[in-house]
Amino acid sequence: MQRLAGEGGYTAAICAAPKVLASAGLLEGRSATSYPGVLDGMDLPGVDVNLLPVIADGKVITSRGPGTAMDFSLALIEALEGKAKRDEVEAGLVR
Repeated sequence: MQRLAGEGGYTAAICAAPKVLASAGLLEGRSATSYPGVLDGMDLPGVDVNLLPVIADGKVITSRGPGTAMDFSLALIEALEGKAKRDEVEAGLVR
């Protein structure tokens, strides 16, 4: 995970998994979100813990939980394939 981030790759986590990113130091200096309370108990002075459903901060993407999985997926598609591909996929969804 740290190697991937060091090589300029994306890292992403949903629900309680952003805690792993935080423990690895990958959230330092970034905004992030997670399942309610997961990041709150950690000593993360350089992390802006936010309540948004999905946060893409640079090449780190975090999301709150099962209810945000579709938005998380769309954010990943946009990051990896671009906004046009995200719009194409999203257009086919019933919302």
